Amino acid sequence: MSHEFSLTSIPDLNGRYDIYGAIHKGLRKAGCDLLARLGSADFQNVEETAFLIEDLRHYLMLAASHVSHEDDHIHVALAEKGVSTVLLDEQHDDHRTAFRELEELIAAWEKAWPLHRAACGRKLYLAFAVYIADDFAHMHEEEAVTGPLLWRNFTDDEMLGIEMRIIGSLPPEKSMAFMRIMIPAINPAERAALLGAMKKDAPPEIFQAVIDFAVRPGLSEGDFARLAGALKLAA
Repeated sequence: MSHEFSLTSIPDLNGRYDIYGAIHKGLRKAGCDLLARLGSADFQNVEETAFLIEDLRHYLMLAASHVSHEDDHIHVALAEKGVSTVLLDEQHDDHRTAFRELEELIAAWEKAWPLHRAACGRKLYLAFAVYIADDFAHMHEEEAVTGPLLWRNFTDDEMLGIEMRIIGSLPPEKSMAFMRIMIPAINPAERAALLGAMKKDAPPEIFQAVIDFAVRPGLSEGDFARLAGALKLAA
């Protein structure tokens, strides 16, 4: 996409461009939802748990994509300014190790004998809990430390340019998938600001597709009505 609207950024409390805000909220909410589902899953029930495993793999795909986007665009931009990203790079390497280990645990559950499925499921649950804990600490580091580094080294317009390069690298289906996890996770004002910018700048058919396939399915009836009122959407 080459249109000048942001799919992931919302202003921080000081009004600065927050490249991490919406996507991190989306990953946190989606990760917590999955952790709760893994904790209450009946891993003996293969048919029922298969849907959960599919959702988990989808989440891990988005998380891995997010790590790559930061490596290829945010970290490269900081390195060009002479700012070290060694700690973040090491944390991303740890994430990639966790993704591989989680996939191995998923495969182990899929191949397990019936009597072993519950034990394999518990190992997967515990490993995902550790990953989520590490990822939350990592995202805090990015928002509390790396965010201010970005503000000191880049203007808001330059940060928008970084984000537009990330968005431009995404196929439409992946952009839609990220929107699905972000929209329910951000607050009403952030939601209206993000989608209001999209309504203003995106082609109408793209905006309507986002509303139909990413926004409406993820919001309660009341939250969608509030958003529709703010954006003056047609009934």
